[in-house]
Amino acid sequence: MLPPHFNPYNFKVLSNEILHKIIRPARYTGGEWNSVVKDWETTPIKIALAYPDTYEIGMSNLAIPILYEILNREADVLAERVYAPWVDMEAAMRENNEQLFSLESQRPLKDFDIIGFSLGYELGYTNVLNMLDLAGIPVLSSERDDSHPLIIAGGTCVLNPEPMADFIDAFVIGDGEEVILEMLEVWRGEGKKSKKDILRKLATIEGVYVPSLYDVKYDKDGVIKSITPNAPEAKEKIMSRMVNALPPPPVKLVVPFVEVTHDRGAIEVQRGCSRGCRFCQAGMIYRPVRERLHEEVVKAAGDIINNCGYDEISLVSLNTSDYSGIDKLVAKLAQKFPKIALSLPSLRLDDDSVRLVASLPTRSRTGLTFAPEAGSERLRNVINKTITDQSLLETAGKAFERGWTSFKLYFMVGLPTETMEDVTGIISLVEKVRGQGRKASGRKPMIRVSVATFIPKPHTPFQWSKQDDLETVKAKQELLQKYLQQKGIRLAWHDTNTSLLEAVMARGDRKTGAVIKRAWELGCKFDAWSELYDHNKWLQAFKDNKIDPAFYTNRERSLDEVLPWTHIDAGVSADFLKKEYLKAKNGEETPDCRTNPCNACGLEQTEVCLSNKS
Repeated sequence: MLPPHFNPYNFKVLSNEILHKIIRPARYTGGEWNSVVKDWETTPIKIALAYPDTYEIGMSNLAIPILYEILNREADVLAERVYAPWVDMEAAMRENNEQLFSLESQRPLKDFDIIGFSLGYELGYTNVLNMLDLAGIPVLSSERDDSHPLIIAGGTCVLNPEPMADFIDAFVIGDGEEVILEMLEVWRGEGKKSKKDILRKLATIEGVYVPSLYDVKYDKDGVIKSITPNAPEAKEKIMSRMVNALPPPPVKLVVPFVEVTHDRGAIEVQRGCSRGCRFCQAGMIYRPVRERLHEEVVKAAGDIINNCGYDEISLVSLNTSDYSGIDKLVAKLAQKFPKIALSLPSLRLDDDSVRLVASLPTRSRTGLTFAPEAGSERLRNVINKTITDQSLLETAGKAFERGWTSFKLYFMVGLPTETMEDVTGIISLVEKVRGQGRKASGRKPMIRVSVATFIPKPHTPFQWSKQDDLETVKAKQELLQKYLQQKGIRLAWHDTNTSLLEAVMARGDRKTGAVIKRAWELGCKFDAWSELYDHNKWLQAFKDNKIDPAFYTNRERSLDEVLPWTHIDAGVSADFLKKEYLKAKNGEETPDCRTNPCNACGLEQTEVCLSNKS
């Protein structure tokens, strides 16, 4: 049965006969509590917010709810959602010659004025193409005319927009909350004009990048020579947009019918991080730190509980431990909402975090998760995560003394300057943590170890670094598997092939767009899902385009090379990143600027930083 308040739209693909044949049909029916359904005929501007992964993943993402609430607040705008249909639903749609549709009104995506994709993970790129194709929209922007929707994209991935430049009409760089409203103003004034005219006008907005208005030239070795504007409206540098104060958080969240990845209310308590981990893209591109007031968080929690019925609230940030007065905020929330569980992701590895979690009501306590990242103090100095082995072990010991019996540790292999001795250090550190557990409780604790592969990301000090080749990464993984696959330790590691592909897409130029398109033509989609990822098809796509993936991954870049994202200004200056890169090679620490003198990262004159100094 379809939901009682389902908004029907003569779609055979949503007949009960079809829905009974696919898994989790509620992914596609819409009609969820708090979803917004406006009158299609009387609302002039129609926007589809698209997430290139399954409903369960997309509904756990904060970007879509933020924009959904902002846009639907506008009287002349309707914003609806769409997620990538799973393979069974896609097969049913193609078999029945039906097109991809929105959840709220069940209208075909091609009927919308604007489709906005949230790009948070490079392995979702083929899903973008697949969704456009399912919607009956040409995947190449050059093949779309004025009858097709405007295709825009935002998210962390668009800080290097070039791999998707062939498919997206305009990118929103940075915080989208203000930009999207300014883009609406352009549409209101220019919507009847040609798409070319609209794109030229959009290019004048700070934070908007229109790739068709830029030319890219390469030298004989395939290295970029220049990225230059070809229209007067296009700027040489696209400045990332930054909101000085976080807008009110969404509190009337759409409540899904099926269990999603993060099935709880979420409140972004702060945006940004000043710790300066040199591998962390989010820590660089979301600077400076902007916090919400305690009162705003408490009110938002109450509103979410009342509007959505959640019995768990997650306080979200890149480093929740650094939120000012987090212990006091937790106490306020626990006192005001005694029956609500609290989730505190992204805690710093220290005793304060252990005490904080220990102070939570029993139902809110979970296994502790910390991220030393590297197995040696030397390598942690290189990445500017200056945690000593002693402090880690002391923190673990105190956690075990307080009753924890499990610990999760995150590490990376392939970090710049890493040796096999550093990898052996991971084994030693895990054994010592387990020893602390035995010492404290007399029992064998459970230690879960997750090992990712380092990806050199744009706009970080390691953007010039190379990624380890597949053989080197596999050798490091095999060493860890040999010694850490034993009773009391659960080891998980990232697939080397998908890590290679992620690095290519993160560091790629416009030429990689042809690889993405060819991989999709060969059947690639849901590349982040191990059961669907097909590395051989990707290798064929690279071969068909005469591109060697090692050019993007296994190559140290000179500090004066024109990078594919050189024309994108993320706020943190290139000079600062170069200094950090050189300091990393020397193992020098850069202290947190919130508790130490300014590091002159390029954002010191922003309103947020100036107000923090005063």
